[in-house]
Amino acid sequence: MWSRAVCEGAVAGLAGAMVMTAAEKLEQRWTRRPDSYVPARTLERLTRLPERQGSRATLDNLAMHLGQGALLGAVRGVMATAGLRGPWASGMFWMVRLTNDQILENATGVGAPPWTWPRRELVVDLFHKGVYAFTTGLVADTLAARHGLGPGQRHAALAPGRRPHVAPPAREAAGRGSR
Repeated sequence: MWSRAVCEGAVAGLAGAMVMTAAEKLEQRWTRRPDSYVPARTLERLTRLPERQGSRATLDNLAMHLGQGALLGAVRGVMATAGLRGPWASGMFWMVRLTNDQILENATGVGAPPWTWPRRELVVDLFHKGVYAFTTGLVADTLAARHGLGPGQRHAALAPGRRPHVAPPAREAAGRGSR
């Protein structure tokens, strides 16, 4: 069950990254904002590749978007399979995506903390990461729903909300649901 969740999440993350990238290109056409090579520079520093220019840097940007999208999408797939679905779960995942970007960009020295950014750049980044998070969530939730409720949803069905007197549902029989 969990390996399926990771694979479905990676697929969802790729879909989210592609939609985010398309949204960025549309926004750039409208605002005339130039390409940002922060993803490319982060990838180059992480892999110790030399800095590239032009179309090679654009390919590094795309590789970083898709790679991060798939890897983080695996997390969202696990969330959906566990029963964390819908807009609340996608909002939580949005913060995961933002945190991941900031850790990598700041650790490599490519980025700066977001509170030091110009407000317009911050808003654009938050918007695009939101597009990624909610698209990934929609796909991950749809894929997970094909397999029924997650453990968290089954527990919540016993008594909605947090109730200290409600025990978790009994474990599934050995062999069922462990794949």
